[in-house]
Amino acid sequence: MSTDTIVHNGSAADVAVSGRRRPRNGRVEHPTSAQRSATGKAARAAVPRSSLAEWEPAPGRRDPVDVFEEQAQTRVPELVPIRYGRMLVSPFTFYRGAAALMAADLAGSPRTGLRVQLCGDAHLSNFGAFAAPDRRLTFSVNDFDESLPGPFEWDVKRLAASFAVAGRDRGFDTKERDTVNAAVGRSYRKAMRAFAPMRALDLWYARIDVEDLAKQWAKQATAKQRKRLDRNVAKARSKDSMRAFDRLTQHVDGHPRIISDSPLIVPIEELVSPEHRAELEHTLRGVIRSYRRTLTADRRRLLERFQYVHAARKVVGVGSVGTRAWVVLMLGNDEADPLFLQLKEAEQSVLEPFLGESEFANHGQRVVEGQRLMQAASDVMLGWVRTPGVDGVQRDFYIRQLWDGKGSALVEFMDPSMLAGYAQVCAWTLARAHARSGDATAIARYLGSGDTFDRATAAFAESYADQNDADYAALQHAVHAKRIAVETGL
Repeated sequence: MSTDTIVHNGSAADVAVSGRRRPRNGRVEHPTSAQRSATGKAARAAVPRSSLAEWEPAPGRRDPVDVFEEQAQTRVPELVPIRYGRMLVSPFTFYRGAAALMAADLAGSPRTGLRVQLCGDAHLSNFGAFAAPDRRLTFSVNDFDESLPGPFEWDVKRLAASFAVAGRDRGFDTKERDTVNAAVGRSYRKAMRAFAPMRALDLWYARIDVEDLAKQWAKQATAKQRKRLDRNVAKARSKDSMRAFDRLTQHVDGHPRIISDSPLIVPIEELVSPEHRAELEHTLRGVIRSYRRTLTADRRRLLERFQYVHAARKVVGVGSVGTRAWVVLMLGNDEADPLFLQLKEAEQSVLEPFLGESEFANHGQRVVEGQRLMQAASDVMLGWVRTPGVDGVQRDFYIRQLWDGKGSALVEFMDPSMLAGYAQVCAWTLARAHARSGDATAIARYLGSGDTFDRATAAFAESYADQNDADYAALQHAVHAKRIAVETGL
């Protein structure tokens, strides 16, 4: 059976994202465990696990700077130099902003055809803590801007390569990096094999609570590392709308207003003329009303307790810099009852040119539906909207709370053993997300019980880290040649 058969036709290996095939008549088929296992075996025959180690740039591979400049065409022009400045901090921050490059690179490799809901940008900094609806801090994938159905190995490769790049950034030697890199594939494989026989509801509810994770890490951490971990968890717990209100607002003429910190935070009154401000605020109120309709009835009722107060444009992330992002301040009973929402532009996923268009007409909905499918618990305020921008162009946005217990691992302080432990946690989390949306039995059969997949993933990670170094150097060269403008320190 050829790779093309595995990927493209309606064979047993063409598994839908749910792990069940969906014929065009809308009915869901339910293959037996034996049939699903056969699917994984067929995929292994077509795309040997050892082949996943291979990486060579394709002939005629595009200049990476051309790719970034193409992305810049749809972004806020004055913010694009900030994106480049953030990417140039290190090869690792470059990697964070280079999802489009890797998507094109992965598109040229053989595909297993074992489809899941992909994160699309599963690097290690896109995992972290957030407050679940029950208010317990949970650990999961937390960025879905590029989410789209596709072959599971794309996410695993991006995750593994991120650890290889981070290991180099931390100055780890080859042996130390090999240990960290191999931990990604091994943990993913073992987790998927554990998820395969699990009851569907148990799998759906599975998650990692940060409190349990902290206790586990504390056993192997030094006193200094435990203290840093405790501070990081406490900081995450404190990040909510009340803290955002304290840090991001000031009183102007007796009313709370979002602070100005241009160009990172720019209140609406600094973006438009006084005569257009009322029009923009009227539009924002309409956006909130439209977004409200994408919430379930109970959450819609909750949102209706809050009223619009103020808004500002905000720069977020690394790769996302230049896309339009807003923060909106809303108040409930009084100033002790704030709600900060983030409206973030959702463009076409970087995966779509290679995996096909999203089934959702609104890219904001694409992001939200991907997040709900991959996370065991999601922000209660997740929703989406399409609205004209200040320039009159219709754009898609997804909406969530700005701060809701969000926290990230402090990779810059991790030694090799701690980074390997973090690799295991991220890979387990990714496997759980994939098992929710894909066929864990088929994927587990493909992965097998030996370490072939682990070694292949680790080898790919190091090879792709070499490519990342070369692409990073290309961006540096573009700056020195004055081909692009850069704003640093922001």
